[in-house]
Amino acid sequence: MKTILPGSTIGVFGSGQLGRMFAIEARKMGYRVHTFSPASDTPTGQVADFETSADYNDLDAVRKFARSVDVVTFEFENVPSHTVEAAAHFVGVHPRGEILHITQNRLREKTFLLNNGFPVTPFYHIKTLGDVKNAISAIGLPCVFKTAGFGYDGKGQKKIKSQDGIEKAFVNLDFRDAVLEAFVDFQKEISVVCARDQKGNFAHYGVIENKHANHILDISFAPAIISAGVFRDAIEIARSIAEMLGYVGTLCVEFFLTKKERLLVNELAPRPHNSGHLTFDACVTSQFEQQLRAVCGLPLGSPDFYRPAAMANLLGDLWQNGEPDWTETLKTPNVKLHLYGKAEAKRGRKMGHLTAVAESSATAVEIIEKARKRLGLC
Repeated sequence: MKTILPGSTIGVFGSGQLGRMFAIEARKMGYRVHTFSPASDTPTGQVADFETSADYNDLDAVRKFARSVDVVTFEFENVPSHTVEAAAHFVGVHPRGEILHITQNRLREKTFLLNNGFPVTPFYHIKTLGDVKNAISAIGLPCVFKTAGFGYDGKGQKKIKSQDGIEKAFVNLDFRDAVLEAFVDFQKEISVVCARDQKGNFAHYGVIENKHANHILDISFAPAIISAGVFRDAIEIARSIAEMLGYVGTLCVEFFLTKKERLLVNELAPRPHNSGHLTFDACVTSQFEQQLRAVCGLPLGSPDFYRPAAMANLLGDLWQNGEPDWTETLKTPNVKLHLYGKAEAKRGRKMGHLTAVAESSATAVEIIEKARKRLGLC
């Protein structure tokens, strides 16, 4: 195990808001940050020391980048495998490329989970229209049709409610691999954000409860309102997945909690996660600092919460009448504003978030919702 000490340079593949918050934590601890992505003047690049703007397939640029840093990590998992391999030839990469290969594809991810005994909703591999019809005959309607790769925030998925929707869903697939899942009439969605270091030590932020709107995370709060048994099982499943993968870094395990109190793993995120943003203001050690500590071979920090907390996303819809009046939302003194530095506000685009702490997670949610409503459209 190599320890990467402050003063070293951390390489980050990807340049969005996750990298931005990671860079803030890294610079607080005296590290330099070098971000690599096809874009320029990015959320991460605005905070990082160095920004390389090049295609992930430009392997000469990737090699030059890798030689300039002391370790590489990710804020975006859909980096091509040959890009990761090219970087790993020169420098340590965490999490490993094999883990990204699994998690950037729904079929590979669900197959890994199923084969290792983790609870998942029934699913089928789809390549032909006949596969769709056979799968539906097995799991019934409604069901959820998802592309195997490059899906997030509801992209690449469609709920099939009737036989009439089968062919339309398949045509939109455009000959790509897909997954058909049984529809889960869940009670709520929860997540476990955790970290594992190079020695196998594990830390977690308990269980976070998540509410979505139009398939995009809307509000997260912690602690989640769940039973002690669900809490225990969720943490143990997350720990076991991290150990099975030999994971190094911050990991998020997203779950459905069914009405019968059964946990089903929905997705894995091999990086910090939107639902863990509240740790930035509410915890001794944020999810981003944990990622830094883990990939640098440093001891993990305390994940303890100062107080219960909530987070609300700010989407581009809020900008439809111009820049929101931030003074209105900041009239609540225990609300924190985070803006990502994105140049263009688009509907559904994550532009920032608010966080709040309070004596209970329910009160924190109430505070954060009122603060966001002061901005207008929600």
